[in-house]
Amino acid sequence: MFQLSATTTVLLLVGFYGLTYLLTLTIREKKENVDGFMVSNNAVGFGISAASMTATWVWAASFYASATSGYTYGLSGPIHYGLWGALMILCIYPFGRRFRELAPRAHTLAEMMRARHGKSSQLILAFSNIAGSVISLTANFTAAGALVEILTPFDFVHGVLAVAVGVLAYTLWSGFRASVLTDFAQLVAMMVAAAIIIPMVFFAAGGTDLVDEGLLRITDEQANFFSGTAFLEQGAPYLAAVLAYAVGNQTIAQRLFAVRQDKIKATFLTATLGYGGTVIGLGMIGLVALMVGLEPLNGDMNNIIPQTASEYLPAAMIALLFILVIGSLSSTADSDLAALSSLVMTDIYGRNLAKRKVKPETMLLIGRLTMVGATAMGVMIAMTKFDILGLLVFMGGLWGALVFPVIVSCFWDRISNAAFTSAALVGVAFFLVSRFEWLPLAGVVGIVMELAALIGAAVVFGLMAFGFFGKQVGLGVAGVTIVGLAPFVFGFLRDYPTLLGALVAYGASTVTCVLVTMRNTERYDFALLNERVTAFQDEEKEMTGKGDDPVAAR
Repeated sequence: MFQLSATTTVLLLVGFYGLTYLLTLTIREKKENVDGFMVSNNAVGFGISAASMTATWVWAASFYASATSGYTYGLSGPIHYGLWGALMILCIYPFGRRFRELAPRAHTLAEMMRARHGKSSQLILAFSNIAGSVISLTANFTAAGALVEILTPFDFVHGVLAVAVGVLAYTLWSGFRASVLTDFAQLVAMMVAAAIIIPMVFFAAGGTDLVDEGLLRITDEQANFFSGTAFLEQGAPYLAAVLAYAVGNQTIAQRLFAVRQDKIKATFLTATLGYGGTVIGLGMIGLVALMVGLEPLNGDMNNIIPQTASEYLPAAMIALLFILVIGSLSSTADSDLAALSSLVMTDIYGRNLAKRKVKPETMLLIGRLTMVGATAMGVMIAMTKFDILGLLVFMGGLWGALVFPVIVSCFWDRISNAAFTSAALVGVAFFLVSRFEWLPLAGVVGIVMELAALIGAAVVFGLMAFGFFGKQVGLGVAGVTIVGLAPFVFGFLRDYPTLLGALVAYGASTVTCVLVTMRNTERYDFALLNERVTAFQDEEKEMTGKGDDPVAAR
């Protein structure tokens, strides 16, 4: 296999991160504003927001896991990864619009849940978001190590460290503003590179002849564009997982709170198209690898893209692919660092430790220390070389326990802190039992789990319909889903633990949330959210008496 020389590798990395760092110097401020550091003062325009959302969603998992899906499931694999992910970006939009209507100056969803329910709900969501961002960061470092190990003379550790230091260097001082600014440039580079590289790999591997010969090499199931196995093992679990990512991943929420309120719809529509086209295309590299009979080096699926590129691309294109992947994982890694800093700054320090006596200088220090600590932790975990696709689906399933209580808390005024907390805990417990089969999935246990999964499927489709068409349509779709799927679920779904676990988390948390809520007669005034979730700079002025009255200014 062809490898870039050590000199070329160093020049590419130094050039990429050097230019990125110089770009961020143009927005660096001597006296940083904490709200600007976290959400750019809720005023980012359409172009930057759409590019940033797309670049953040197109992360290491989008490259490596989409290729893994194509290699594993054949023709329909990339579709089941890219299409559902794209549609979920679109489905997040109506809920995001509601979040901004209720709390236009928010920094995190956990901060909103504190204003809505209290400390326990906030901390449950905050710590799950922190865990998710650390895992996402680790996934990107892992992808960097795999890329460097295959395409250069350096080893896995060198790749992880190079990207970790490079991303930290340009994100540390300007936070979220640095992330969204560099996302725009990185997205343009990614899309141009993908448009060139994907066709080149296809034609270098044989073009139309590859299709004719490849279809003879793969199984009938892999050759089936409507593969049931691909849907049950990849498409359906991912459909449930990525909806949960909207709640569990602060990088998405952060961009939602940063974009101008009147540009939310356009931003999400554009990101939907950009993500779907890019990721489905990248997944085709995995399909090419399957058709030519490529064996992943050391049995590691993360090696499929760099290994295929090394086999079929000329040196200049390998260098371009190198920058393409480095840019994609960097755009998400810097988003993870910005997300982690905002979570710790807002939900740990700002709304808990500071107790309404926020010091912006202290917040900024805590945010930057968080970035350094998270980078170190991500590097250490990345050394384990875990499977990105497996972890992606696992975290999405785990976050499924939070989707219903978080979303419905912003629409239903009867949901209480007890309902939110108990729903999250019960949902996670059911997910772990079913996903790891802590109890045999047979007899009564199997029926209970499949019933919870059936309700979970109804919740997923019902929430999507509710977001766009309202409560009556959402309830109708949920009812039709239960009736339509019931004959096919019992005695069958237990054979697909990944899908079962993802849906069980939704179903168990929803049933618990509704049952506990029905005992609550108190009503919540949603107008309180806007009063309780404000900009930290305004709170400091209000506390010290300096500057304009923030309430009057709004």
